[in-house]
Amino acid sequence: MRLNEIKDKVGARKERVRIGRGIGSGVGKTGGRGGKGQTARSGVAIGGFEGGQMPLHRRLPKRGFNKWQRKDFNAINIGALQKAVDDKRIDASKPVNLAALVAAGVLRRPKDGLRVLGEGEIKAKLALTVDHASASAKSAIEKAGGSVTLIEKKVLAADEAKRKKTAAKKGKSAQKPAGSKEEE
Repeated sequence: MRLNEIKDKVGARKERVRIGRGIGSGVGKTGGRGGKGQTARSGVAIGGFEGGQMPLHRRLPKRGFNKWQRKDFNAINIGALQKAVDDKRIDASKPVNLAALVAAGVLRRPKDGLRVLGEGEIKAKLALTVDHASASAKSAIEKAGGSVTLIEKKVLAADEAKRKKTAAKKGKSAQKPAGSKEEE
């Protein structure tokens, strides 16, 4: 066999069907688009239209919401931290925080904070400063001799008062038995 004798297997290269090329082709005239109207034209997008039947996106109930100004955290597993220490990207003797991980190239960019999760194993003694740590991650880091410091968020007094008021209100509604009327 030579280079000039190499061929594709039979059926590997299939010519595309050229539509709208005469009645003998089987896909001439209307080219498989049916008669006239909107769908026969180019650029048709009737998204979710079901021919007059109530479409699925309107049959299903609305549910949930998207939190406004939701925080997006960087998440890292303890296994990834151990790998970074093994690859000498992180110095275990120095404190580890979001800025240090970005500088080391472990994380691509800083987001709204750092979350440590418990997937994998850790042997290095690390001093971490993070926004959140899962219980399994925290116990594994402390078992290895390291420490986890959580960054305390500043909470305004007005926000705290509002939270307590809402909690009290929810507590009252939970105490009322269902079906009982309020007496005046």
